Amino acid sequence: MTSDWWRGCVIYQIYPRSFQDSNGDGVGDLPGILARIEHVADLGADAIWLSPFFTSPMADMGYDVSNYKDVDPLFGTLNDFDRIVEHAHKLGLKVIIDQVISHTSDQHHWFSQSKSSTDTPYSDWYVWADPQADGTPPNNWLSVFGGSAWEWSSSRRQYYLHNFLTSQPDLNFHNPDVQNAMLDVLRFWLDRGVDGFRLDTVNFYFHDQQLRSNPALNDKNNEPAINPYEMQVQKYSKNQPQNIEFLKRIRNLLNEFDAITSVGEVGESLDAVKIMSDYTKDNDKLHMAYSFDLLGPQFSAAHFRSKIEQFEQGAPDGWPCWSFSNHDVPRHVTRWAEHATSQKALARQTIALLATLKGSICLYQGEELGLPETDISFDELTDPPGIRFWPEYKGRDGCRTPMPWEAGNAPNGFTTGTPWLPIKPPHTLLSVQSQLDDDTSTLLFYKSILAFRKSRPALVSGDIQFIDTPEPVLAFTRTTDESAQLCIFNLSSTRIKVVVDDIKTLNLSPLSQAASSTCAHSGCEKLHLEANGFAVFDLPQTGSSNSIKLPNVEFKPKTQLQPA
Repeated sequence: MTSDWWRGCVIYQIYPRSFQDSNGDGVGDLPGILARIEHVADLGADAIWLSPFFTSPMADMGYDVSNYKDVDPLFGTLNDFDRIVEHAHKLGLKVIIDQVISHTSDQHHWFSQSKSSTDTPYSDWYVWADPQADGTPPNNWLSVFGGSAWEWSSSRRQYYLHNFLTSQPDLNFHNPDVQNAMLDVLRFWLDRGVDGFRLDTVNFYFHDQQLRSNPALNDKNNEPAINPYEMQVQKYSKNQPQNIEFLKRIRNLLNEFDAITSVGEVGESLDAVKIMSDYTKDNDKLHMAYSFDLLGPQFSAAHFRSKIEQFEQGAPDGWPCWSFSNHDVPRHVTRWAEHATSQKALARQTIALLATLKGSICLYQGEELGLPETDISFDELTDPPGIRFWPEYKGRDGCRTPMPWEAGNAPNGFTTGTPWLPIKPPHTLLSVQSQLDDDTSTLLFYKSILAFRKSRPALVSGDIQFIDTPEPVLAFTRTTDESAQLCIFNLSSTRIKVVVDDIKTLNLSPLSQAASSTCAHSGCEKLHLEANGFAVFDLPQTGSSNSIKLPNVEFKPKTQLQPA
């Protein structure tokens, strides 16, 4: 692969706890990943992203790291990790690993020394602040996981900042020693052969040194949120301008190695796409970034178009990474179920849409099976915010349940023991084994659409231009100098008819969920899009210069939505 292999790549996220257990303790591990990694290669992915497997007390399932340079015994050893890298590379897969560097576990030796005294080499490695005169925290900052973002330390007689759990103290990135230590962590894994990093909460690294309170969010509903964190504009607790210079330091380090990439998670609900743009433009910071804008409940042509166009306008030389599911949100076939006739139809449409958008894409383990969100009862919960905000918010366990590999009864080949989270009947029915033998399965459709994407250069690296269409139609072209595709999606659960002029010469992909017929007048076709249907056309090449014949003018074929 070339040094820019990451442009347009397909990244498959593996959540180690739930991928494959090799020793019967009910928790997935690195040897289990090694045993099942061919599944990812066969699917057609270009890279794997491993969620945290580092030494951790597991208060936040590994996103609370106590040793950045070792593997937690729950998951295996460094030798196991090295074997994964070696085998993945033999299969043609790149290896991207999580780096959770905005905060550590409170059991990290850095924090143990920092909280012991104000006069140690690590005393300024975390964000400490004196109480106000009445003993209350220094400002109004709130934790993403509920309550104040400040926790009292009786040993230092100060508060420390934690944007998540109290056991996840935030590092002080205003201290150059902290920055250098984290760059050293990245170098450690680069030397072991990783191909890139997914940077957790990449916009959380720096805080306002004046510790100014966040302003209130003006909510038109004037109704308290389930989580009060959503009632503030996090103007000072994150998203600080100093982040830019540190991201440049990360990029300079990565540039010392060949063909390395970075993808940052932007945890922000108000200006996420702008931050994505700022962090990826100019080719000197992150290679890619993603936000939660396409991981929420919104499912409309206007929403998808607006977010993608906003990124394109903000960072025309930047590169996004889009996904519809991950380990932090409800699985999308459940989240968007009200817009579909069936979960299977929605699963097909959404991977077709994701695979035709401009950018790289992330697939979350199990979405290639069409797995819905698991209904988790309170007594089965392990996720801290789910426990805290139950039942209005049920946490993230519903999307983290183990992969069903084999047909039959649970645990479906995931473990010989009791799985850490249950595998329930809706997932048992969608096992990998059962779908491999079904020509109509979601799994085989994923393989087909990813192979189709790779066969069309415009879908991997081409420009995108949207066509003005009314809801529920989303239409756009993807073009390079040599090839182009026209993509049309019906984002509704009703069959519709779209009239498109001058496309009689276009080649309709057999993967499309559509049919066409000739209009009464010459030069147009009626395109019938099934409920959650879509059509992908190859635009013809003409002339010796290999130029593209585009329908109508400036990539804008005339379209008219009509009831079927």
